[in-house]
Amino acid sequence: MGTSVIEASRLQELHRLRGEISRMQRRRAEVPLLPLDPALADLLPDGGLRVGSAYSIEPSPSLLGALLAPPSQKGTWCAVIGMPTIGLEAMAGFGVDLRRLILVPAPGPRWLTVASALSEVTPLVAVRPQTPLREPDAARLSARLRDRGCTLLVTAPWPQSEATLRLEEPEWHGLHDGWGLLEGRTVTVSASSRRHAAPQRVRVRLPGPAGTVAPAVRVPAPIPLRPDLRREERSAGAEPGDRLRRAAG
Repeated sequence: MGTSVIEASRLQELHRLRGEISRMQRRRAEVPLLPLDPALADLLPDGGLRVGSAYSIEPSPSLLGALLAPPSQKGTWCAVIGMPTIGLEAMAGFGVDLRRLILVPAPGPRWLTVASALSEVTPLVAVRPQTPLREPDAARLSARLRDRGCTLLVTAPWPQSEATLRLEEPEWHGLHDGWGLLEGRTVTVSASSRRHAAPQRVRVRLPGPAGTVAPAVRVPAPIPLRPDLRREERSAGAEPGDRLRRAAG
């Protein structure tokens, strides 16, 4: 009799734990997201920035602009703290809605207090720490982010960050043999996430021709002329490639 009661109690506890796990999984699946540009959506497991989480990012104005632009265009207020070189014109060029942007250029050693206060009312906060971060302070701010539903982008390592985003392999376009105008830049954006076994990478134009982020377009290499065709053209007094262009036209 006693054994049956114990087994029934264990089964009841097992069912309770299974139900609790299911509820936790549903809540995790239903965590709201802040949108990413479609060109960057494959970087993160959910395709967006998780509300209530922190992300470490490289201190790059272009990467920051690319992350702030989609949420601000959807009506989300954003704050940028401790980045005095960030300009309004630059942020507008990356697509950020300036009507929903708060700048606190120089908070000094009170940057954590400012970030904590703005997390109460601003759904997306980006901050460059002005002083070394203590782990207890990071834990308190992370708890506030979860409680208030604020997402943090911090240009420094952050304990328990959801992911770390970096720019790699930059390649500028528009300059030819020392002349021309810069037209854009192709970079690799990488994301090391707690929920991805390996870093994810996408190749994008940042900035692209319109100033915002855009998928990278592979430009085909020029077709080389055959050596015998080059010799034939030169002997006839033609510029290399003239006959090929005439044939193609």
